Amino acid sequence: MTPKRLAACLNGDQGSVMARRVAACDCAQLRLEVAGDPMRVVVCHCLACQRRTGSAFVVEGRFSSDQVDVIGRFSDYTRASEGDGEVTYHFCPECGVSVFNTTATDSDVWVPIGAFADPSFPPPTVSVFESRRHPWVVMPNTIETHSD
Repeated sequence: MTPKRLAACLNGDQGSVMARRVAACDCAQLRLEVAGDPMRVVVCHCLACQRRTGSAFVVEGRFSSDQVDVIGRFSDYTRASEGDGEVTYHFCPECGVSVFNTTATDSDVWVPIGAFADPSFPPPTVSVFESRRHPWVVMPNTIETHSD
């Protein structure tokens, strides 16, 4: 992808490219080029996601690994998940922004939707760890919810 095309994608101009999105860290050294829509968009209220993001929850898109091209260098941090197994966070070694996550249990790639900087990104369809949701956070009635 040319720098001009990357800039257009980062600004939301997808042109004739079918549902192609670019996620990036702050310095744009680490980028993901993602083809197609996510399999699902999940809101996670687990305490680990709250601590990791410094927010009340995280919203991530789940993509098949064959939809994702990783461009740039990244560092890893692996921890036990509150669900099953381990989760590995991949972040830019220059600016420190986490751009994608993977697990040992499958080959899917999870991307925080803020990394796309795209207000037209599809909305969440699932909310998990509802038992840890802050009481002032209200989820739409239209999404599937799970306590843990």
